[in-house]
Amino acid sequence: MAGLYFHIPFCKRICAYCDFFREADLSRVDAALEAMHLEMEEQREFLAEDKIRTIYFGGGTPSLVRPAELQSLIDGAAQLWDCSGVDEITVEANPDDLTAEYIGCLRRTAVNRVSLGVQSFDDEELRFMNRRHSAAQAVAAVRRLQDAGLENITIDLIFGVDGFSERVLEQSLRQAIDLNVKHVSAYHLTIEPQTAFGRRLARGQMREVDEQQSQTEYILVHQMLVDAGFEHYEVSNYAREGFRAQHNSSYWRGAKYLGIGPGAHSFDGESRHWSAQSVAEYVAGREYESERLDERDHLNEYVMTALRCVEGIDLDYLEQRFGAGQRERVERLAEGWLCSGDLRREGGWLRIPVERFMISDAVIESLFEA
Repeated sequence: MAGLYFHIPFCKRICAYCDFFREADLSRVDAALEAMHLEMEEQREFLAEDKIRTIYFGGGTPSLVRPAELQSLIDGAAQLWDCSGVDEITVEANPDDLTAEYIGCLRRTAVNRVSLGVQSFDDEELRFMNRRHSAAQAVAAVRRLQDAGLENITIDLIFGVDGFSERVLEQSLRQAIDLNVKHVSAYHLTIEPQTAFGRRLARGQMREVDEQQSQTEYILVHQMLVDAGFEHYEVSNYAREGFRAQHNSSYWRGAKYLGIGPGAHSFDGESRHWSAQSVAEYVAGREYESERLDERDHLNEYVMTALRCVEGIDLDYLEQRFGAGQRERVERLAEGWLCSGDLRREGGWLRIPVERFMISDAVIESLFEA
């Protein structure tokens, strides 16, 4: 099974923390969508032998695109590839785009999951992050979707933001729980240099929260969501039973996927390729860069993605795929972490306890093959 990703890189406003490829010139939207249809035709052999299981519209802000245009891309994919087994189609959306009219049109498409970029339910924190919606608009968007029968809703939240207390984070978590969404992705703020936050940090106008505050907020997120019935199944992801994010989970399992759109990445199991990150260049003609993964890359990626998930490393699979020597190496390097409790062994599996996911990077890097 494979995944199909459509990248819609357009935004009305650039968030203060955002380091993703995006463009604010909305006059290029129609030309980019036309080019995406052409790119599907050009890449039709990429998934020729695969069944597509998930489709994901990411961005940017896909909710800037009319639902009929999203459906047109879905229909175009179905004409080129086997989409008969697709059971999850997600669209990312900004809360203030989700008017009753927009949701009504969305209900007439095959989209069955909505990912809302909420980030916070506190108006002051939203303004600080330069979000273009209010807390009330986010609540209203969730309720409109639910009233329309689109109940498979996931929301993004950000924690670890300088100047905002645990009380603000607790308020956001409580609101998410009370809205009865099916999935929450809670990300610790990372300040990248080429962002508004990065520039403020360089000027001394803001700071990164310290390690103790990060850990405290992480535990608060974990405890509140788990106590509310969510499964903490990946470092940043929490789901109610039966509502894990299938598309993103396929990335963590190393599944094949095709990315369509400016800057979108694709993976065929052995190598990655990606298109030019200029919308103008993409519209003029698709050109790609690529990298081929060697055996060490595959091993390290397996270690990384496995330990970021609750199941952890399958030692039998590790031995079967990479050899007995690699299993022995990983088991030897894991001994110190097992003694400290930062790793646990359960049968033939090594995993990081979910309450210690915050230190997962150190554990993961120690098990990499250099």
